[in-house]
Amino acid sequence: ELVYARNAHTIKVKRVHAALGNLRSIVEATFRLANQVGFGAMTLRDLSQATGLSMGGLYGYLQSKDALAAMIEDLIRHIGQEIPSWFDHSTLPPQVRLESSLRAHVFMSELLQPWFYFVFMESRVLAAEQRKVARLAELDFQTAMAHQIVQLPGMGTRQAFLLASHLQSVAQDWYVKRWKYKAENISVDEFADSLSDLITSQLGTPSPKKRNS
Repeated sequence: ELVYARNAHTIKVKRVHAALGNLRSIVEATFRLANQVGFGAMTLRDLSQATGLSMGGLYGYLQSKDALAAMIEDLIRHIGQEIPSWFDHSTLPPQVRLESSLRAHVFMSELLQPWFYFVFMESRVLAAEQRKVARLAELDFQTAMAHQIVQLPGMGTRQAFLLASHLQSVAQDWYVKRWKYKAENISVDEFADSLSDLITSQLGTPSPKKRNS
């Protein structure tokens, strides 16, 4: 529903119920094909066959592969921008807001793992302008975390930038290299708790009581 709402100006199909079902098929088939042959090698004809939609039907939702990638990346960028704002107006200390944002990011990437994985892995094969958009999607969340970190006593701008970068790289590991954690039977809660512990060890103040999410 969010993908449809954010792209309604370019989607020609206006029957919302039918559009939502077909959009789901398009996105899920894209993830399957990207894993099998790579997004760069995938064609819209491949997507047409995988979804059962005619080429004309497919063009009712997108005009090109770049447009399809833009839809997916737009959702992830939107989420990356929204998560820190959930805690920006909180009366909690900056470290707790940082920890909450990062944990929320991990849990959201658990719910939308194929989406996050696609943006991380496939952005390199996109057109130059679309690659720029993908990079901005990553920087948005890192910048928001750095803004939270720099509010801590004695924390400089460059130090906040680097710590935010390190924390984001660790969080990305959860959805990019899931096999490592699956092999050790590590749950998303345990992974998020370890991130909380990492923040505490770096910033030296107590972490809030952990809760299962």
